[in-house]
Amino acid sequence: MIKIEQISKSFKDTKVLKNISFEIKKGDFTAVMGPSGSGKSTLLYSVSGLDSLSEGRVMFEDVNIINLLESELSKFRLTKMGFVFQNAQMLKNLSIFDNIILPGLVAKKESAEKIRKRASKLMKQMEITGIENRDIKEVSGGQLQRAAICRAMINNPEILFLDEPTGALNSEATDQVLEILKDLNRGGMTIMTVTHDQRVAATAKKVLYIRDGQLAACKEFKSNDDRVLELDLWLKELQFPTTNNGI
Repeated sequence: MIKIEQISKSFKDTKVLKNISFEIKKGDFTAVMGPSGSGKSTLLYSVSGLDSLSEGRVMFEDVNIINLLESELSKFRLTKMGFVFQNAQMLKNLSIFDNIILPGLVAKKESAEKIRKRASKLMKQMEITGIENRDIKEVSGGQLQRAAICRAMINNPEILFLDEPTGALNSEATDQVLEILKDLNRGGMTIMTVTHDQRVAATAKKVLYIRDGQLAACKEFKSNDDRVLELDLWLKELQFPTTNNGI
């Protein structure tokens, strides 16, 4: 689905990504871990086209997104990708429901009626019905992040990119978001997420560990048995720092 080939990213004289290659297959759930400043988020932004590259290719099916014009890339992201960030980044002057449907109305792939029906269906799936007309300040952090997932899914994307999606949530809200991500992935959604939290990473099928801008290690889970413990042991074997609370 997506082939990342020898990508590098530099800021002035500092190389923040160094010749990274990996593949995301359809239906994958890939988590990216690593210390602060290691290049995790830069990697996600580069793979999704939110940031430019200094070297390498990102092949989304048969399209090298690095070669797209900015207008083409914007449309590509809008119609084929969904994004969820640590802070929901909702528009303050719109209700929850209007925030969710906005990308659908901008994309103009379907009628407004179909977009509204999908938004209602997504909100029911995320168990946040009843908050449609509320202001973004009138809901909990967990509800707001679930609404952000609805917004990311409104155009039926081929892949969901998440940057620290539970970083600002308490344990209960984190558990709710993790169950949603697992359900989406079981339904066939391809997911790539950046996280410090081992609980989030253990939800994935594959974990990439980034250190000093390089892909230091990769792990694929073979079973569902206590993945958090399995991940913790793997990180300790590799002498990588571990975090259990997303700190």
